[in-house]
Amino acid sequence: MAETNATAVSAASTALVPYQASPDRDSFGAWLRYGLALITRNIWLILIILASAIALGLVATLLVTPSYTADASVQIEDQGAQVLGDEIDSGQNDTPIWDIERFLNTQLEILKSRGLAMRVARKLDLFDDAAFFEALEVQPLGENIGNTVRRDTVVALLQNNMQVDLPEDSRIAQISFTSAEPELSAKIANAYSEEFIQASLQRRFDSSAYARNFVSDQLKEARARLEASEIELNDYARQAGLVRPRGSLRTRNDGQLGDGRASVTTESLAQLNEAANRAQADRIAAESRWNAERSQSLFASQNVLANPTVQSLMTRRSEVEAQLRSAQERYLDEHPTVQRLQAELNSLASELNRTARNVRNSVRSDFAASRDAESRLRQQVSRLRSESQAEQDKAVRYNTLAREADINRSLYEGLLERYRELNASAGLATSNISIVDRAEIPQSPSAPSMVRNLALALLAGLGLAGLVVLLRDQLDDRVRVPEDIEDKVRLPMLGVIPRVSKDSPIDSLHSIRSPISEAYNSLAGSVMYSTREGLPNILLVTSAQPTEGKSITSFASAHALARLGKSVILIDSDLRRPSLHSLTQLENKRGLSSVLVSNEDPAQFLQPSGQDNLAIMTSGPMPPNPSDLLGSPRMAAVLEHLSGLCDVLVIDSSPVLGLADAPMLAGLADAVVFVIESDRGRSGSLKSALRRLRGAQANLVGAVLTKFDPTKSGNRFSQYYGYDYYRYDSDGPKEVTG
Repeated sequence: MAETNATAVSAASTALVPYQASPDRDSFGAWLRYGLALITRNIWLILIILASAIALGLVATLLVTPSYTADASVQIEDQGAQVLGDEIDSGQNDTPIWDIERFLNTQLEILKSRGLAMRVARKLDLFDDAAFFEALEVQPLGENIGNTVRRDTVVALLQNNMQVDLPEDSRIAQISFTSAEPELSAKIANAYSEEFIQASLQRRFDSSAYARNFVSDQLKEARARLEASEIELNDYARQAGLVRPRGSLRTRNDGQLGDGRASVTTESLAQLNEAANRAQADRIAAESRWNAERSQSLFASQNVLANPTVQSLMTRRSEVEAQLRSAQERYLDEHPTVQRLQAELNSLASELNRTARNVRNSVRSDFAASRDAESRLRQQVSRLRSESQAEQDKAVRYNTLAREADINRSLYEGLLERYRELNASAGLATSNISIVDRAEIPQSPSAPSMVRNLALALLAGLGLAGLVVLLRDQLDDRVRVPEDIEDKVRLPMLGVIPRVSKDSPIDSLHSIRSPISEAYNSLAGSVMYSTREGLPNILLVTSAQPTEGKSITSFASAHALARLGKSVILIDSDLRRPSLHSLTQLENKRGLSSVLVSNEDPAQFLQPSGQDNLAIMTSGPMPPNPSDLLGSPRMAAVLEHLSGLCDVLVIDSSPVLGLADAPMLAGLADAVVFVIESDRGRSGSLKSALRRLRGAQANLVGAVLTKFDPTKSGNRFSQYYGYDYYRYDSDGPKEVTG
């Protein structure tokens, strides 16, 4: 027996490795395996989407009318002419690179402009050209359409089908036009390049003529303003009696005249202002001293204590107090010596108080004197400031008029010089744009491209297939592979039970080398270390829905734990559809329901299982009220009693959904094992069941994946999931229901 248990423990610990060491989903290899599994499961859906996308791309390509693109190229040099500068620049200029790029971008915008499209339309007379509309696959406009609508339609068609490209580090712009007629495409592309040059020359000529007219008008206005300002300046000089030179009367920022001499009023104002600032500082200091003086007691003031008279009186008072205390020790209070010293002490106190108050009053007097001095100085400064301002008014007004006359004279002279330059350069116009290649009639269509369209269709199909597969995977709550236990259920994986090929999986448990026996040994090893205390005393096994393998898992786990030397009691608590007695071929006349409706010892209802260390309590007769029995205090007492008789009490519970039995029992158990059938559609039932268990404060220690078939799980890496590991039998794995 000890040798059998040791073998079982070794098998359990070894079989535990493939399932506990689940791949890290954060690693690249795990993501690769997951992606390959996802593609394998949905391979037909992906192929259908790709085929549909390619078919749609092929049909769309065949239905599109072929279009032809004609290309013309023009060279754009730096702008050589300026409105108020040299008209011709034959050498290299020092224009910054950013300004050149801005100029080239401006030329590209002109090529795309509405005005240039209008010039091309007028040159080729496209407003009433039916072939033009037909080549652009637009119905010709009727005769009742207004000129504005017709013009806007033609311009929009030209702008929408014309493309301009200026490669980086190049001054050659490519002008392309696309239509269904190759001859029309070439003709419009050439018209664009020609009209671009003509429009540039026209703008330069118009800007030069406009500049001359504008400068001429501005020159007249500047001359009139100059004459008026000179007349006003002379009139004011005569009225104010200013006969000194203009420069000597202009004031500077410091208040002095332009010749550097300052008036007496200005000098007096500066001196008084400086004295007022000093008086203000003295007043602030005196005010601070007075505020500090009056905010404290009389003899706490430093000014009072520092006074020599106060110090002398305080010293004399101390001496008299000492003499008085000495006399009072020797004489009575009515003694002449005591009375004399007391009178002298009172006199000293009065004199000391009077002297201290005089010191404090002197501080207040200093503050009042400094405040009055500041006020008088401020009044003097204000008076002198008014006089100084009145004295400078005439010079300020004169300087203002003089500066205005100087500005008008400078403007007039500058405009006169520019006007002479414009007259000298009038009529000189050179184009900075030249045609490099004229557009030729294209011989082959530029669109549609079969290869490109099919490639785009393939990419679109791949993107759509990926989106559909990912969306389907996210909305699908089926658990197919062990990784889904942690990803979708958020529970630790305790074990993976393979699908076997015998009629009853119970028969396979008696063979240590069978795949299902190895799997349940692995599960038993996981359960032994599922809690902090190790093996839980009360272990509940449940599932979301029926027929997921929870009863077999309950019996097999109890069987494996018993083989490991643990004393185990297995209870069938599914009082609605019990199955444990059928699996074990035991009688079900008496069982859990009989215990719950009686006061008998629960141990009397245990039946031997044929396996050492394992006793079984079947469900018993089906009661009319299973929930009331399972939720009664008797059930909790029965579990407590039986758990004291064994190492582990395993409870085979009913499914969670639709019933209240499992959540009630989960609250009584030390640990709950959740059984999940592999690749079973649930539509959210799995998560709902887990929410109910968590709501009952159940201790969910992990999940068991049953009926797992690696070859049908959608993952080609079947060896990773232990499929080949369990191939102990010479026949290999066999397919059955677990």
